[in-house]
Amino acid sequence: MGTAAVRIGLAAVLGLGVDESYMVVAGRGPLQLGYFDHPLVSWWMARGIADLAGSEAAWLVRLPFILLFAFSTWAMARLGTALFSARAGLWAAVSMNLAPVFGVTSGGWVLPDGPLVAALLGAVLFLVHALERRGWQWWLGAGACAGLAMLSKYTAVLALGGAVLYLLSQPRHRSWLVRPQPYVAGLVALAVFSPAIIWNAEHGWASLAFQGGRAAAARLHLLGPLVTLGGEALFLLPWIWAGLALVFEQGLRAGRDAWRSWLLVCLAAPPILLFLIVSLWSRQVLFHWAVPGYLMLFPLLGAWLAERSWAPRALTWTAGFVAIALIAGVGVVRNDLLPGDPLLQLHDWTELRGQLAARHLLDRPIAASSWSDAGKIGIGLGPDIPLYCLNVDAREFRFSTTPPNQGDLLIIAPGRSPAQMQVAYGGLFESIEPLAPLRVSRTDIPVYIGHGLRHWP
Repeated sequence: MGTAAVRIGLAAVLGLGVDESYMVVAGRGPLQLGYFDHPLVSWWMARGIADLAGSEAAWLVRLPFILLFAFSTWAMARLGTALFSARAGLWAAVSMNLAPVFGVTSGGWVLPDGPLVAALLGAVLFLVHALERRGWQWWLGAGACAGLAMLSKYTAVLALGGAVLYLLSQPRHRSWLVRPQPYVAGLVALAVFSPAIIWNAEHGWASLAFQGGRAAAARLHLLGPLVTLGGEALFLLPWIWAGLALVFEQGLRAGRDAWRSWLLVCLAAPPILLFLIVSLWSRQVLFHWAVPGYLMLFPLLGAWLAERSWAPRALTWTAGFVAIALIAGVGVVRNDLLPGDPLLQLHDWTELRGQLAARHLLDRPIAASSWSDAGKIGIGLGPDIPLYCLNVDAREFRFSTTPPNQGDLLIIAPGRSPAQMQVAYGGLFESIEPLAPLRVSRTDIPVYIGHGLRHWP
């Protein structure tokens, strides 16, 4: 719980990021069975705590994710212990917390990765017991957690597919394929995931089409896999990534004879290798997409560290490095030492509402010029002021809001000049009038009035 306290402290001093703000603002309103970007778990967590507490304060909406990662830390320790030893479980949990993509972002931000990590660890922990203990309760638990993982983020299916690969390739447990338990577990997972299927079916499969389209081929990028590996190494810390790569290679060499390491290798391989392959032709691959794969390698890393006397010292130095980096980062953000984008995105734009009220500009519909800016603007305005996204790519705002079809519109458009506004939106209005900019964290935010809305994009 000590790391959870640190995360709560960070949550209180750092504003919501772009994706976090977007999820909080676009998720306002009644809970849905699904959402455009991701399935429902993380959206419901953020909206639920905000509605219960009557606040969208950064520390508050992050709190459920912080507490959930405390469970993930425990589950990682238990998984390492179940597969190898208590010491391996300890070092697996510690090293996971020190990797920034887990300990910082998945561990406390309003993102689908936190619930994904927790549910995947729960699924694998149940699976390990199911394979050896033969109890129905373990298989049912694995199925329920697998469903929750997919209901958190679609990429969960890649790691879960690794479980099928394991059963097909491991003689020790292949006999499960002729028993009902794995298939019943699959049906349980499908039932838990069904809200996402229903929402997609009712909305033209919009979410699945969007996510699948991000892997569409553009042109060959021979260096794409190297760039992807480099980005993943930075997100994990290069030396932690190197350790994970080492144990992955050792697990491959050990092969099926070592069933524990082979299980983890099978679970890790699909997400890691698939996104490396996709990066050969797509530049839309984000470095954190392979998180489900790397997650499965931490018990192996913990077992490897448990055999080395220098491990406690190395992890202590790593913890010191991470602490210094976090303190420096918070200092830069809190003191506006580097004003402007992207640092502007780490502030909650709370100045917006007061400035607009002082200029009597809250008496007309307000729109943002992009989905990413809409989140920051929506947090600044508060939940009682409707906000629209004036963009063809409106993401969840396309489904969660019903925009006006006539009249004047106040447009808050960070980074857009009058000429750019005319090119992008001139055809939607009779005229677009630039106003004096707003001031947020020593940065000017352009504001416009679109007179005489003709149609929505």
